[in-house]
Amino acid sequence: MRYLVNLIYDPEFRGYVADVPELPGCMSQGKTVEDALANAREAIRAYLKVARAGNRKRPLPLLTAQVEA
Repeated sequence: MRYLVNLIYDPEFRGYVADVPELPGCMSQGKTVEDALANAREAIRAYLKVARAGNRKRPLPLLTAQVEA
């Protein structure tokens, strides 16, 4: 399954914070975009493993869209 990952540059950390909005509390970081995404992938896998162990249901997919204002 694919998950949306929001990447935000953090100047204090001098790297990227990766947030997975479909999985509340699932976040990671990395000094480069590639590192942040790789770390987010690991965080997603760990999140889902813990959710399965606790018999939690997977959250429904989040739908996103862009609108011009």
